[in-house]
Amino acid sequence: MTAPKPSFLNGLAASLPIVMGYLPIAFSFGVAATRAGFSATEAFALSMIIYAGASQFLALALLSSGAPVLISAFTLIAMNLRHVLYGPALMREAGDQASTRHAWAWAWGLTDEVFGQALGSLARGQRFSESYMFGLGLGAYAAWVLGTVAGALAGGGALEAWPAVSAGLGFMLPALFLALLLSILSRRQLPVIAVAGLGTVAGTLTLGATSGILLGMLAGALAGMARR
Repeated sequence: MTAPKPSFLNGLAASLPIVMGYLPIAFSFGVAATRAGFSATEAFALSMIIYAGASQFLALALLSSGAPVLISAFTLIAMNLRHVLYGPALMREAGDQASTRHAWAWAWGLTDEVFGQALGSLARGQRFSESYMFGLGLGAYAAWVLGTVAGALAGGGALEAWPAVSAGLGFMLPALFLALLLSILSRRQLPVIAVAGLGTVAGTLTLGATSGILLGMLAGALAGMARR
């Protein structure tokens, strides 16, 4: 008997771990935005339109320092090019029969964490469902935007009394993504992960963080293709 496809509400429920991670980080972004001189409306617009997680903190630094908009835009695009690979990777795991009719409505939500959660659900035998993907992405997106608004309304000095908390929030996004991926880790994937990790470290040390991420992606993709 074929298992039913997960619904929109199943996707919303699956987004709860991401929501719990996004809310405090988005709150700190809202606080940082107002501290940098942006209004609550501008902070809200940055999260609603860019929706780039940790990259938005870099956007704040670039824009508040007077960097040209085009340079800021291209820098953020380079940092987030990895997202272009998430859709094809997810559909490869979903199989040839998976529908992409409404991909325009859920593909925008494929952040690192949403991708990790979706990939994990497929690895555990769940069928691919566009309704599920929309619910999963919408829950994460709403949490990020609402957290930003709450932080912006709290003001730039909201976290000054807790500097350790403010510093620790910067590690929550990569920690959440790592936890989601570790849940589906298998021994077969270790060589590919090792190659990607080495490529990232080498690129970061020699060329910089953004180039290191791109080099690690390329090295991991080539290693994965070589193993097939």
